[in-house]
Amino acid sequence: MKPYIEEYQNEDRMKEAVNNLKTKGVEKNDVYVLSHDDERTERISEKVDTNTIGSEETGMKNAVGNFFNKKGDELRNKLSEIGFSKTEAETYEEKLDKGKVLLIVTNPEKYQLV
Repeated sequence: MKPYIEEYQNEDRMKEAVNNLKTKGVEKNDVYVLSHDDERTERISEKVDTNTIGSEETGMKNAVGNFFNKKGDELRNKLSEIGFSKTEAETYEEKLDKGKVLLIVTNPEKYQLV
């Protein structure tokens, strides 16, 4: 099943959403943040206490490949590796280009988020 996803502009609202997910029993290891900028992603992830999509999620081969890819390719690869279709990854990457930050929950059926 594809991951659950929400889009945010405001980090405080994202923090509220993460806290709400945690009260519903969603485990931290299933919650990810992704933005167009790596530093922003790390900063937000630390602030709202989530994960980032790294080599554990994408596999070492893709992580190394992403190092040499353009940013858009890297983001689409991360989204694909975490469970989105190529078309969905392209759509969400365009939203990242416009400054959105994505909150992603893997295993949404486990938490009845579908």
